[in-house]
Amino acid sequence: MVRYADDFVITGDSRELLEQEVRPWVEEFLAVRGLQLSEEKTRITHIDQGFDFLGWNFRTYSGKLLIKPSRKNVQTFYRKVADTISGNKAVKQEDLIRLLNPMLRGWAQYHSPVVAKQAYSRMEHLVFQRLWRWSKRRHPQKNTEWVRGKYFHAVGGRSWVFGATVARDDGSRGLLELYQLNGTVIRRHKKIKGDFNPFDPTLEQYGEQLRQERLWDSMRYRKQWAKLYMSQGGLCAHCGCALTDETGWHDHHLEYRMHGGTDALANRVLLHPHCHQQVHAGNLAVTKPVLS
Repeated sequence: MVRYADDFVITGDSRELLEQEVRPWVEEFLAVRGLQLSEEKTRITHIDQGFDFLGWNFRTYSGKLLIKPSRKNVQTFYRKVADTISGNKAVKQEDLIRLLNPMLRGWAQYHSPVVAKQAYSRMEHLVFQRLWRWSKRRHPQKNTEWVRGKYFHAVGGRSWVFGATVARDDGSRGLLELYQLNGTVIRRHKKIKGDFNPFDPTLEQYGEQLRQERLWDSMRYRKQWAKLYMSQGGLCAHCGCALTDETGWHDHHLEYRMHGGTDALANRVLLHPHCHQQVHAGNLAVTKPVLS
């Protein structure tokens, strides 16, 4: 059974360097581990021509590197949204919104570290067209103004907001809106140190902090953080003092990831930033707190 390596990118000063030195070294490195490069996916290209990687397109424009959502990624996502809308012609408007919002939010947040505003605007326009056809199709005998008044609303300075009035948990009624792609905040990717090596134990703490910062906007990760905080009684797993907004906190792996440690909650604890530094500097053992 052939095993291929996961997707990765290697940069170099010249095509000759990559072809004659880097590629043979990579193939040898992978072969020892029972892996090999995929001929179908492996290619060498100039950055001026650009390349797609993990749903993004990397390319320089007039000497400036811009990373954007790739055309293939945008097309695939739009097809998924369009199929969801066309496949739910008879559902209530609020149910359609609840189907679409997680999809739109997830796609937008994935692309939030790159140059995505143009892609957001284009996707929002395409989705609006689909929803407008979905709305008119349900009421072929009604005029445009009637359809607009039923399915679209003005919210603040925005018009044509696809939304439905729903009952809230407290009994009041409010507007359930379609997720606004253009409202997604762009958060630029934090540049990684050039000498960072995930297999270097002296850089394990740096890698943990990168991961923590990258995942903080994820609701799933925040729920994990809350579980860790509660399981420790709000105390640092090293010094036993309170973790607060003022002290800050770091997410520490008991068994380092480079040694095979997983991201499971059982292998993670929360530490004060200065305690985290002490633990790594002194190679100190930390145990999972057990509440009495």
